[in-house]
Amino acid sequence: MKSGFRLIALFGLAVLVATATAAGQQVAPYRLSLQDAIQKALQANLSVLVAGTRVEEAEGTRLRRLSAALLPRVNAQSYANVQNRDLRAFGISVPGLPEVVGPFSNYDFRVYAQQNVVDLESYRGFKASELALDAGKMDERDARDLIVRAIAALYLNAQSAAARVDAAQSRVTDSSTLLKLARDKHDAGTATGVDVLRAQVQLANDRQALLIARNQLQQSLLELARNLGMSPGTPLELAEPLDFRPLRQPEIETLAPAALAARADYLSLASQRQALIEQQRANRARSYPKLSLNGNFGGIGRSIGGVQATGLVQGQIDFTLFDRDRGGEAQELASRVKRIDDQIADLGRGIEEELREALLNLDSAAEQVMVAREGQELARRELEMAQDRFQSGTANNVEVVTAQDELARAEENYILAVSSHADAKFALARAMGGTEKNIAQFMVNP
Repeated sequence: MKSGFRLIALFGLAVLVATATAAGQQVAPYRLSLQDAIQKALQANLSVLVAGTRVEEAEGTRLRRLSAALLPRVNAQSYANVQNRDLRAFGISVPGLPEVVGPFSNYDFRVYAQQNVVDLESYRGFKASELALDAGKMDERDARDLIVRAIAALYLNAQSAAARVDAAQSRVTDSSTLLKLARDKHDAGTATGVDVLRAQVQLANDRQALLIARNQLQQSLLELARNLGMSPGTPLELAEPLDFRPLRQPEIETLAPAALAARADYLSLASQRQALIEQQRANRARSYPKLSLNGNFGGIGRSIGGVQATGLVQGQIDFTLFDRDRGGEAQELASRVKRIDDQIADLGRGIEEELREALLNLDSAAEQVMVAREGQELARRELEMAQDRFQSGTANNVEVVTAQDELARAEENYILAVSSHADAKFALARAMGGTEKNIAQFMVNP
């Protein structure tokens, strides 16, 4: 009995130890690259999912129009009945015949078929549904492009936040070194207590800046995880640090025509316009004759054993003699075509503006990176010289603190410049169309 309690106690202790060990272990962060982030967003983003269902809906509309315009309709019917008839109700009154005849039965088994041979209105409606499906596919592509652009911006925001954490950590290291040097010189009698106090203040400020930078990084990672469809509690680690990758400046003369041929939103408007043109043709075809073939084949008889084969084939021509509604529909369609023509023209100008703006920002940001990099190097040299002067006793640490502030400003300028350059590349990738493909190419050094 005692041995049983001992085994239970040992088992419970083992469970507690295992639980404590598991709780003490930290989950390894998920290393997230930009391409990985884009793929996750495309799989989970609501806008992309909704656009996909709209494409499926448009495909269903196309199939319905195809069935109505080109495919035959076939259905079967079977019945058996037992009935009697009041002859007088049908105006039959013959002396000697009963007023009510029956009951009698009959059976009918029949297949009916109908095929439109010439129906231009339905055919044009089917062509319009095909173009509407193309427009829906372009809308889905455009939704994907917008999501790719947005996720790239969020990833860039997290990269910038991570770069600021690294810069803040470097400043804390420099401030700690300065404080140690000030204390050593104060102990040696070559520095004042003010130098030590000044170094302590600088270290405290830099530590606070580091805490703020870390919090901003975690917030940016939370926002990124949310937009990727991941749990906000998932620990993330960026696989690609913020880095300057120059891009050869393309020519606007070649970009603009290529962008009009690749932008999904522009192509969607073009497909919508063609669909309206087909609807206008369908409107005119409402006054054209329609030719169809109808037929049936089956068996009918007074009893199942006496069923005889019968059938019918007929051609039918329908004419519309008066249709006042056609004029109103034609006016509606003409107004829609004019409206979409204005939208296409405006979007074309907007695409060219986006391209030119992205190229201007790209060129300006590249120059800013060069200037910021030079300023960063000069600030580091200034800090080294100030540290040497303070260590040699030719100056107090005011120069060192000032140089540290100048270096912090130069590092922030560099981070802003590199971020602006990357964002300009993302904007150019969006303006050109095919955002995902372009971003993958732009993030590789030429």
